[in-house]
Amino acid sequence: MNEADPPNAMNRRDFLRRGTLAAGAVLGGAALVQGAAPAAGTTKGAPAWARAPLGDTGGEQSGGRPLGGKGTSTPPASPAPNPIREASIDDLQRLMERGELTSRELTRLYLDRIEAMNTAGPSLRAVLESNPDAIEIAIALDAERRSRGPRGPLHGIPILLKDNIDTGDRMQSTAGSLALLGTRPTRDAFVAERLRAAGAVLLGKTNLSEWANIRSSRSVSGWSARGGQCRNPYILTRNPCGSSSGSAVAVSSDLCVVALATETDGSIVCPAHTNGIVGVKPTVGLTSRTGVVPISHTQDTIGPHARSVRDAAILLEAITGVDPRDTATAAGAGRKQKDYTSFLDPLGLRGARIGVPRKSFFGYSPPADQVIEGALEVLRRAGAVLVDPADIPTIDEINASPDEMTVLLYELKADLAAYCAERVPDPARRDIPVVRTLADVIAFNEAHRKEEMAFFGQETFLQAQEKGPLNDPIYLDAVAAGRRRGGTEGIDAVLDRFQLDALVAPTGGPAWPTDPLNGDHFLGASSSPAAIAGYPLVTVPAGFCLGLPVGITFMGRAWSEPVLLRLAYAYEQASRERRAPRFLASMPMD
Repeated sequence: MNEADPPNAMNRRDFLRRGTLAAGAVLGGAALVQGAAPAAGTTKGAPAWARAPLGDTGGEQSGGRPLGGKGTSTPPASPAPNPIREASIDDLQRLMERGELTSRELTRLYLDRIEAMNTAGPSLRAVLESNPDAIEIAIALDAERRSRGPRGPLHGIPILLKDNIDTGDRMQSTAGSLALLGTRPTRDAFVAERLRAAGAVLLGKTNLSEWANIRSSRSVSGWSARGGQCRNPYILTRNPCGSSSGSAVAVSSDLCVVALATETDGSIVCPAHTNGIVGVKPTVGLTSRTGVVPISHTQDTIGPHARSVRDAAILLEAITGVDPRDTATAAGAGRKQKDYTSFLDPLGLRGARIGVPRKSFFGYSPPADQVIEGALEVLRRAGAVLVDPADIPTIDEINASPDEMTVLLYELKADLAAYCAERVPDPARRDIPVVRTLADVIAFNEAHRKEEMAFFGQETFLQAQEKGPLNDPIYLDAVAAGRRRGGTEGIDAVLDRFQLDALVAPTGGPAWPTDPLNGDHFLGASSSPAAIAGYPLVTVPAGFCLGLPVGITFMGRAWSEPVLLRLAYAYEQASRERRAPRFLASMPMD
């Protein structure tokens, strides 16, 4: 695809129509990485260090069996019965406590399912690589359980991490880009450290929209040069959304029980909604961003993907905390909860006052609207008091303003340079250039257009490279305007006016067809006010449109995770809309 000249300015609505940020064909990518265990079935190609050609790798299972006829499902490739299928963290812990399952056996079950589903079977391309040390870690945790008991609810639980989250082990951390293969992080990201301390097994790294979807406004969500095109497990020709595509697909498809994701604007909640799972986007500062490939220190945050609100709450508890290396977490001192599951109440909707912001968040997708109208009725029956409409007063300004993109462009250039300065050259990959700045990444992509830019360009990178320092008044004004519009004059204002506990809206429209020629067919979403304010979101499955999931988003004030989790859990228990995917080859039309 040829690049067009980038526009001088783009408002947020136009940008979101073209792809959510990190914030029919399967497009192959480079997935084999020296020193780490590749996802099964990875192909080899040129250049030598990229190891996989671009092109169509879908349509057949291993052995040449067809992937499934129109409107039919692909038979699961893993054996049955299988204790990991739709299992919760509590289910798995009970099995391990009773001695019916070990962490070693559990880890092997997940690795086998990845082997069967990732590049074989339905070819989900959700996992970039598995941890070559995962089994040994699990064995050690089993021994610790026998000698001292479990550390907590995540002891021995295998967890996948999005590939923009650093691990100081034999796995790569690349944001899906070939450009970062020449350097390595020197230590775990703070959130990865927290998971290890909780006794989790870091199982592998998930695919994502490359660079968390900030490289181009014409991107294909779920595609990276390392991993190729991640696929939606409900209907394989549909898009998984992004940028945390692989994390959501992996959780929905039982490649893991929970996974870590990141969000700048929509990148946790959109993939959760299109893949039929729960996503929690925490308040900026509740979870550390240290050791995470950045876009924006104003908006970036790390949170859980899970199949249930309870599992998401367990994972959230493990990763929160004050990190001296991320100054934003200082605001979260005293905000961390010892047990987020203590707020989960099946009767938690009784008497809750919930607003319905109709303006901007409804109308772009009538099928999604129909699902959410049903969800609103569930809320009423569960005892919630709905204030409808309860519009965000600044939503027109948010949609029309270029300020969010201004902030992201300035901070991408500065934050990426600061992040890359912490990485060290990989002595095993001396054939790959070392990148230290956004300009280096741009030059790398130009030198490797066949691998990196076969489907879309890097016009957003080029715009960011033109920006000045972070003391530029244009940038400072844009940051302040975003916080005001999204926060005090936006979400806070409508909550105060109607004395509300939270707002609810469609998370987005049903998954669109993956289209490498024209990019994402994005209709709308509800994530931007919370993104620019740094406020939390929780999305929960709300129903289906022709077999495609639709989620409902709960949004609230800064640090209101306990309230949102309580409401989302009560809704989840009243609605029970989570259904496992069937890996349909195409949309049923009869």
